[in-house]
Order: sequence, then C-alpha cells, then structure tokens
Amino acid sequence: MKPTLQLRKSRFVFLTLPQYSQIALANAVEPLRMANNISGQAAYEWQIASLDGQPVTASNGLSISPTMALEQAGRPDIVFICGGRNVRDAVTPTLLAALRRLAEQGTGLGALCTGGYALARAGLLDRCRATIHWENVSALREEFPRIIISDQVFTIDRNRYTASGGVAPLDLMLNLIETKLGSKVAQLVSEQFIVDRIRSDKDRQYVPLRAQVGVSHQSLLKVAELMEANVERPMSLERIAQETGLSRRQIERLFKRHLNCVPKRYYLELRLKRARELLLQTAMPIMDITTACGFQSPPHFSKCYRKQFGYPPSIERQSPRKVTPTSDAPI
Repeated sequence: MKPTLQLRKSRFVFLTLPQYSQIALANAVEPLRMANNISGQAAYEWQIASLDGQPVTASNGLSISPTMALEQAGRPDIVFICGGRNVRDAVTPTLLAALRRLAEQGTGLGALCTGGYALARAGLLDRCRATIHWENVSALREEFPRIIISDQVFTIDRNRYTASGGVAPLDLMLNLIETKLGSKVAQLVSEQFIVDRIRSDKDRQYVPLRAQVGVSHQSLLKVAELMEANVERPMSLERIAQETGLSRRQIERLFKRHLNCVPKRYYLELRLKRARELLLQTAMPIMDITTACGFQSPPHFSKCYRKQFGYPPSIERQSPRKVTPTSDAPI
C-alpha cells in the first residue's frame, strides 16, 4: 500500500524492567514494524531501553540488544514501561524519578503487562483510567484508590496508555495504528498476524472473579458460582437469593459495589462467554449452543451476541479473510 500523505514519524521507547514479559513487548513492537511495511513509509520508530543501557533479562531468560540508556532517548512520543514478574522489586527510586521527569516534559507514558505498577507508584496514573494484568488488578485497586482500575484489555486516557499482559499490547498498537494510518492499514496488519478481530478498549480481559473481589466476599462468590453452574437453565434472581440465603437487594448491592453491574448483566455475559467458547472450541450447531447457554431462540441469541461482541455468532467460525501480503512485508 503506497502512502498518499507523508505523516510525522511517531517514536516509541520501550523501557524494559527486570523479568519483563517478552511476549507483551513483541506484541507491541511487531505491529509497528508491519504498519511501516504495509503503509510504505516509516510511520513508526522504536528503541529498546533500560535505566543503565545494559540489556535486561526477561522472564523467559532472554535479553535484547541493542539496548540504550533511557536518558539517551531524547523526547520520544511515548515511553512504554515493560513489566512482568516481581515488578515491585523492579520499581526503584531511580526509576520513579526518571518517570516523573518524563511526565514533567509532557512525554506520553504507557505500560505493558505489570508496567502499570511503576506508573502507579510514581503517582502518574492518579485520576486516570488504567489497566494491568488481571493477576494484579485487586492489589492495584487496594493500593492505589485514586486510579480508576479497568478490566479492559487496554485503556487510553489522555496521554496514558496501558495494556494488560499477553497479546493485549497488540490490540493497543492496532488501535493506535488505526488512529494514525487509518482502519485499512490496521486491518491489513491484523490479517498479517492472523488476528480475526481487532479488539477495542471496550473489550474486557478475562479476570477470574476471585481476583476481582478477593476471597473475603464469599457471598458474592457463592452467587457467581451458582450462576456458572446453571448456564443452560438460568435461574431467576429470586431463586438465587433463596439458594444463597440473601435477599434480592443484597445481591444487587454486592454486584453494584464490587463489579459495577447488575446481576442480570453479569449472568448474561457469563452465558455469552460460554457460548463463544463453544463456538470456537467445538463443532456444535448454533441451535444446540443456543439451548446449552439458556437462550430462548437463535434470533434472541444472535441479537445478544452481536450486542456484546459487535458481530453475529456465525462470524466466529469463519476463517480470516485471505490477504495477499506485499513482497516486503513478511511476518
């Protein structure tokens, strides 16, 4: 694809912390490389950095060269903090001071996987929406009440960019690419990486309920477990209240306080998640999945599914559209 307009180059720096997640870093860098290839211009430039300029060992035992010192990075558009295991040990006074200097300069700040903890410790996510790997959600919420913790796969709040772990940085970068280079380029990049759908900041990462609310809220956990055990024949809220020894009002307050939703919505999303798993992992007909997940009819199921995921259930089983790659854009 030939560019019609030469855009200003965006420069990103990825600051690696000890035991960072290399899969998160790769899923952030590779879309930028592919966007350059597909768009036919150097729209993005990136560098790997550490505090002292020495290569940092990732959680998988590997390191990346060349690595530059953060102080040599100049004024990039965004510095992404790449976290992983034992992130608390990696957050030092030197790191916090460096992050605060970047913020004072107006540099955009991002975080991959657990890197958000470093920004939180520096006070640079206060009153911002932010996300982190689901294993760290509860701890971050308890330790930093001024941050609006989200369970989305990624968040963008002004010049703060946070992505949860695994492949979520890919979704963040695809959305940034779409903003800069257009939806066509973003779609072509996603197809090169065999991504069937570009997730938005409205998509939620899977967060086990115990990680969201903690083990101390046994009443809420009991209600959720009852819902999970009765997907095919959904129980009424009155029946759930009777089975758990709670009142309907108590259940509604628990869901509102800890999950910010009503029980009916949580139950519906639980059933839709189960339906998506069956669509992707089995050959069950959609009619059977409709019944297995407690929906009244295929049209009703399709309507709910489209509203939740943005497309009908039949799309889940369609192969990604075949794309002829450009000669200079190998994966």
